[in-house]
Amino acid sequence: MRLNEDWLAVWLGLLIFLLSLAPLAGMDVLGWAVSTAVWTDLSRALGPVAKSWTGANGWVYLGATLAFLTALLTAGARLLGVALRRFVPAFVCVAAISYLAWIAGSCAWIAATPDKRKALGIAWSLNLTAEAGYILALVAGLAVGNFFPRFAAWLKEAIRPELYVKTGIVILGAFLGVTAIEQLHLATAVMFRGLCAIVEAYLIYWAVVYYVARRWFGFSREWAAPLASGISICGVSAAIATGAAIKARPVIPVMVSSLVVIFAVMELMLLPFLAQTFLWNEPMVAGAWMGLAVKTDGAAVAAGAITESLIRSRAAAGGVVYQAGWIVGATTTVKVFIDVFIGVWSFVLAWIWSTKIEPGRDRAGARHIWERFPKFVFGYLATFAGVIAISLLWPALVPKVKAGVAQANIFRGIFFVMTFFAIGVMSNFRKLWEQGIQRLAAVYVLCLFGFIIWVGLAISWLFFHGVKPPLAG
Repeated sequence: MRLNEDWLAVWLGLLIFLLSLAPLAGMDVLGWAVSTAVWTDLSRALGPVAKSWTGANGWVYLGATLAFLTALLTAGARLLGVALRRFVPAFVCVAAISYLAWIAGSCAWIAATPDKRKALGIAWSLNLTAEAGYILALVAGLAVGNFFPRFAAWLKEAIRPELYVKTGIVILGAFLGVTAIEQLHLATAVMFRGLCAIVEAYLIYWAVVYYVARRWFGFSREWAAPLASGISICGVSAAIATGAAIKARPVIPVMVSSLVVIFAVMELMLLPFLAQTFLWNEPMVAGAWMGLAVKTDGAAVAAGAITESLIRSRAAAGGVVYQAGWIVGATTTVKVFIDVFIGVWSFVLAWIWSTKIEPGRDRAGARHIWERFPKFVFGYLATFAGVIAISLLWPALVPKVKAGVAQANIFRGIFFVMTFFAIGVMSNFRKLWEQGIQRLAAVYVLCLFGFIIWVGLAISWLFFHGVKPPLAG
């Protein structure tokens, strides 16, 4: 196990995951990690993820979180043989700028979804969800990379998008494990139907998007595979994981991810209202449709929540009062199963690329596949399986596991936003245009509005038609 960024990401992710399990022993090791809420008052934007740590100013928790990450990554950089005198100050800048972008993206007028506006006391918003922070981090990185070349060169030692995103995906496995175990409390029929729906939808989605990108728009395999995964599976995470599996250039999955977030906003503003108009008497179909059609976790769940609010309101006007949580539960169930495919599909693509696409001069053997295989998948599967195993063996520990993983998930978000900033620094506008971002957008528009939304609707109808949420009371 020669230490490289791939293996370091596994160990860093597993370390944070293990620290997050401290509540099982009655300790709170990561409760001070900074959490950013959707805010209207900046002074209230930051706070600790655990209520037991309240009392200090929110910026103190941010400082503590960045200090912890700096210490952790400095130790990792030393193991990689990186010059620490250059790495440490550069990493502090990368982490600080990235998180400031996350805070800005969480501004209520940017991030709030329609179902949250009333509680926040605002009349309008851009509906971007907090994932707008990814776009702002990318824009900040592009500004540095294109207009401040000396500063970009100074940051070079800390511009490590592969390390950041792989560490984040390892932690993501634990978060999805908690989400999956929570869905065991839904009806077995909903779980089974959700699994069948995403398998059928995914096999259609990926193949068609890949074909369109290759045959109709002339993209190379390096571009077509992350694009197909970004549209088909889970957007940001899937595009980046696929890029790592096939060893694509880092700029490719981030360009795809940026388009995913932008188009998810369009779907968020449109699909819930279509569902209220045409699917109000098939609420579970509507919920599953949000999970199959909207391609980021935050926007999909937000779309499910809006859809539930709209449909329950219309049904209540006719005297039918559904229990809360079932429609958005269908959205979440479908989304969780889609997310699980990230690790599976990364393995499949790594094998295909090693044996069929780029085997080299000699016939690819087991060693070649092993060297090419993205090791972060092991970490991802380990954290996912660990959470599932603990929750099934000791059900009484589920609340503590959930609380601990929520703390670890804070760091997953930071690693993701640093990935976007780092990729931006490595890119420049002229090259992005030359590499075809406008053609990427054309593929996305054609595939999303041409068949993905409608195939998702058809599959949701096939598996959830006639399934109703229980009535309140």
